[in-house]
Amino acid sequence: MPRLRQVPRDQAPADIRTVYDMLFDGRDPVAEPGTATGTPGNWWTVFALVPDCFRHAVAGFAFYRGADRKLDPKLRELGQARAGFLRESQFVFSQHCKAARDVGLSEAQIEALPSWSGSEAFSPAERAVLAYVDELVLQNGRVQDATFDRLRSRLSEEEILELTYITALYEMHAIMCRALRLEYDDVGERIVEVPAPEGGGVADFMGGVGRE
Repeated sequence: MPRLRQVPRDQAPADIRTVYDMLFDGRDPVAEPGTATGTPGNWWTVFALVPDCFRHAVAGFAFYRGADRKLDPKLRELGQARAGFLRESQFVFSQHCKAARDVGLSEAQIEALPSWSGSEAFSPAERAVLAYVDELVLQNGRVQDATFDRLRSRLSEEEILELTYITALYEMHAIMCRALRLEYDDVGERIVEVPAPEGGGVADFMGGVGRE
């Protein structure tokens, strides 16, 4: 379950109810969860706790899909899906694999996204974008001049700004989904101590070192 309370349909403001109705076919998404893409849909119901936050996020979706965008949707989706993968968000990665397919990326490209640097499925422009996204996310924006120069040789300055903004936006969504355990990121911590067998332990192990 999400870590924060979900807002049922009858408690949501009118504009948010309109979005609910569009996504959930008029159902109360808390009582009857599930979207057309197979997600529980609790991103929407948790974000509705702060209506202005919900509206701001939805406006971000409208921005990146807007008709005025210069950035090729394929490059946009490469950035979003790769950011989801790097920030270990199953939700963001899974949803944007679907979106990448919708805008024309091939199955080979989608399959290669986790290990793109060793794949021949991507064009020079796509590789420049993926290298930039890796440094943007993994190096926290510490992008090397050579990486940026390769990107600049393929994209306009307007396209680079759009790519940077949209990728960083989806890195944020990936982090928030994991922190709040939303959608497919509702998973427990997997890095935990594994109990030793009865009677075993570090002291016993270390005591045996060097005996043979």
